[in-house]
Amino acid sequence: MKTRNQSSGTDFMLFSFFQCGRMNAFIFATIAILFLVAVLGNVILAHLISLDGRLHTPMHFLLSQLSLIDMMYSSTTVLKMPTNFLTNTKPIAFWGCEIQIFVFLSLGRSEAILLGFMSYDCYIAVCHPLHYQVLMSKKICCSLVICAWSSSAVNSLIYTLYVFQLPFCGSRVINNFFCKVSSLLPLVCQDTSQYEYGILLSGLIILLLPMLGSPLTYPRAGTVLQMGSGTGQSKLFCTCSSHLIVASLFYVTTLSPYMWPHSLHDPAHDKVVAVFYIIVKPLVNPFIYSLRNKEVLVVLRRLLDLWTLV
Repeated sequence: MKTRNQSSGTDFMLFSFFQCGRMNAFIFATIAILFLVAVLGNVILAHLISLDGRLHTPMHFLLSQLSLIDMMYSSTTVLKMPTNFLTNTKPIAFWGCEIQIFVFLSLGRSEAILLGFMSYDCYIAVCHPLHYQVLMSKKICCSLVICAWSSSAVNSLIYTLYVFQLPFCGSRVINNFFCKVSSLLPLVCQDTSQYEYGILLSGLIILLLPMLGSPLTYPRAGTVLQMGSGTGQSKLFCTCSSHLIVASLFYVTTLSPYMWPHSLHDPAHDKVVAVFYIIVKPLVNPFIYSLRNKEVLVVLRRLLDLWTLV
């Protein structure tokens, strides 16, 4: 097979998400509305947390970081889709694809680690309430967030720089509507099995370690909650159960591509899963946390009352 070296001035071509003829306008409008609602919901949730002092807790601080990740998740990938649809072009620059892959990998890994820290926070709040202020102090909480972002960025940077040093074949068509490592590797003109094993192993470690913390944390937390009573226990239950729902949605969708054998790997399946965790998941996360959190609802009602008076 004839190959050529990749240069930074060569564009890739993305597979258009809009391939349904007369339904394109409807699909475009639906995605645009869902995207706007997802971004607006996360912006409002993050704003409420920063606005009211009662929400200045470690759990809500971690939740605001989760909202930031969801906003960036959607913006990094979805904003390119309407541009392609409106201009009827599908190219993405070499450097643009590189940035998109790096950001996408970093956000996914940061969210996995962050959800693990949120499980730890729930565990400390329920099982060790007297030591909570010490074990989840502001300094420790900020350190956990910095650890999640920095470790994910370093890990993602290594894999991103490596894949873009590989030679690409003549075809530049990426079989996806955004740049993703699994969609880019088929264009490489040499064996990438070791690279695939490496990124698979690191991805599974980053995903599985925080995920395994939930089955160990929540049974004991549930036992402690059953022994107690009162408003405080009810608040903790709502917060922890909301986190468990969000974490389950994240881990199920993220791990699903790893569950399929490589021989049965279907790009169409990847696109469906991608739509879920870059549009649907950021859309439902703020509603899950806000509707089950009385403190957030109180602050939201107060803010709405102020807007109506203005």
